[in-house]
Amino acid sequence: MRLFVSTPNSTSSDAYQGGLFSEQRAASYAEIVTGPEVARAVVDRLGLKQSPASLQSRTDASVVPNTVILKVTITDPVQARARVLVQAVAQEFIALVQKLERSPNRAGSPINASLLGAPVTSSTPVSPVPPRNVGLGAVLGLLLGVGLAALREAFDTKVRDPDELMEFTNAPLLGTVHFDNAVAKKGLITSFNPRDPLVEVFRVLRTNLQFVRVDQPSKMFVVTSAVAGDGKTTTACNLAISLARAGYRVALVEGDLRRPGVATGLGLERAAGLTTVLIGRLDVAQVMQKWGEDGLSVLTSGALPPHPAELLQSRAMSDVLADLRKSFDVVLIDAPPLLPVTDAALLAAQSDGAILVVRHGATSREQVRMSLERLTSVHARLVGTVLNRSPKRQVTSYAYSYEYAPVRGRHRPPATRSANSERTAGKSADPEEVSARKPANGGRAARKRANAEREARELAPSDRFDSSLVTDTVVPADAPEAVGPGRRDLATERPGEGRRG
Repeated sequence: MRLFVSTPNSTSSDAYQGGLFSEQRAASYAEIVTGPEVARAVVDRLGLKQSPASLQSRTDASVVPNTVILKVTITDPVQARARVLVQAVAQEFIALVQKLERSPNRAGSPINASLLGAPVTSSTPVSPVPPRNVGLGAVLGLLLGVGLAALREAFDTKVRDPDELMEFTNAPLLGTVHFDNAVAKKGLITSFNPRDPLVEVFRVLRTNLQFVRVDQPSKMFVVTSAVAGDGKTTTACNLAISLARAGYRVALVEGDLRRPGVATGLGLERAAGLTTVLIGRLDVAQVMQKWGEDGLSVLTSGALPPHPAELLQSRAMSDVLADLRKSFDVVLIDAPPLLPVTDAALLAAQSDGAILVVRHGATSREQVRMSLERLTSVHARLVGTVLNRSPKRQVTSYAYSYEYAPVRGRHRPPATRSANSERTAGKSADPEEVSARKPANGGRAARKRANAEREARELAPSDRFDSSLVTDTVVPADAPEAVGPGRRDLATERPGEGRRG
């Protein structure tokens, strides 16, 4: 609805002054139209059940620039009711203006407000507008998502990127262990197929270790983490199993004398172990237990002492570690976390270094930094890190995405003639001969054993190092170019294991 504001004029000069006066008055009238007085009068006139404030909130008025035309708009869910309301508002506004502008010394009002045509209603709803709302929502959602991502990036201190971990620790990434439900249920690599990606991960980890301390005939590493629950014990067990499968003499020591988990994970006896040797009751050889078919030797924790740190830094512990170095090619020590207690730092100082297990999305950069400080304070070396429980999509090696294994059924033996084909050729098949062609009751089991033996031969170690195993390895800067002949070391990795496509 449009309203025209004017003044009665008799001369041209009066008309000019009246036009300026009307233009000034129009701005004030816009406030009056949307005021409570007009809204209350309309409610009373039409007998509406809504409050004047409700009608006032849906009424809008504006002045057309450089004119004396006042534009009044009312929004209502019903089109016909909107027309009635805007007419009533215009009529009540005109009556109120005449009342306000009437002078007691003059017969009429110095200013008039009149309607310009009939009210015009829109043919389409003004609200809601689905295309506009959807577009606006999409833009706002995008901006909100970008903002939340930026905030998360700024405030999230969890370790998620392998490159970031290497840069932060200034140490090589020895391996990235992905996570899925099968890994959580089974845990050990012995429960997986030899060509499973998880088994291949520990082959890569084993291969990377050959470039650490290459001059040492026997190597000793401490496997630890910043806090509990990062997967250090499972990593230590699987790495020890992978090394033993390659033909190395491996000793796995349960150095966590507070919350031991190696004996439970491998199903071994924990009554006699490391603490039994440290107090002088038995020798190492008497408490060492064999696990699996690959000759893995495990030294469990034994009875838990009241003060583990005192035992771990004793002379007896140094003697035990020295004996293990003489008897084994590789010694892995599953140690407690670095931050809660000092046990892992004490063990790392007596070994060739520590392997730090970092859990993807759980371990923070601050925890990694404090772990490095613990190791530095005792002059221990961080030989490398393992990023554990990483999503599969972040595993960077192509071998974890593409299978490299013999295709089943590619080379099939020549087909034998069946009884049906013999009958077709005019020969009668001998029932005894047909029954002889059928596998015996143990045929399926025999084939399974044959397949297992064939896979074992394919993965069996040999006496020559295969350079294809060095794929995706991280070589420290201080590693020599070659290892002297005749030395039994991790650098002489056997071919056939970890071959990747």
